[in-house]
Amino acid sequence: MTSIKPSDMQLVLLTTACQRQDGSLLPPPASLGNQEARTRKAIRALIRHGLAVEHKGVDAIRVWRTEDDIVIGVVITDAGRAVIEPESNLASVRQDNASDEDTDRRPMPITAVIAPTRPATKRALVLNLLKRAGGCTLAEIVNETGWLPHTSRAALTGLRKKGHAIIADKQGGVTSYQIASAA
Repeated sequence: MTSIKPSDMQLVLLTTACQRQDGSLLPPPASLGNQEARTRKAIRALIRHGLAVEHKGVDAIRVWRTEDDIVIGVVITDAGRAVIEPESNLASVRQDNASDEDTDRRPMPITAVIAPTRPATKRALVLNLLKRAGGCTLAEIVNETGWLPHTSRAALTGLRKKGHAIIADKQGGVTSYQIASAA
């Protein structure tokens, strides 16, 4: 993977993950505040640069995304730990000194780590939002993707043209969009 100079937010996420038993980046620490879109963007960059990896089968508060019935979280990699703890040789510590402290800090077994089954594109992100129970609003799409409202509406139109049955439901002056379930 390419080298990256992590942003402050990414460093906070990696540091927090190093301190957790399971190595999870989620939930983000309270010190980051309510910046869900920025946090998701930071985590996507960490995954892209190999400092974090997707991991299936996590608890509800650690969910990064879902795919069908599979819940997927995000954990720090050895490369991510090396960014936070550059003076330690993590691979040799894990193999030679498997003490209780090292075992506690290790992420889930590598057999549980999965590669994304599809590219983490904004279109895939919008599809996941639309598949949620209750769907999503235009504001949520804008917040998650960073697109402008007209771009988000155009993406919905593009998904319809590709064959996705998207329904709109207006309640209380707010329109929510959802993939129509096949009954």
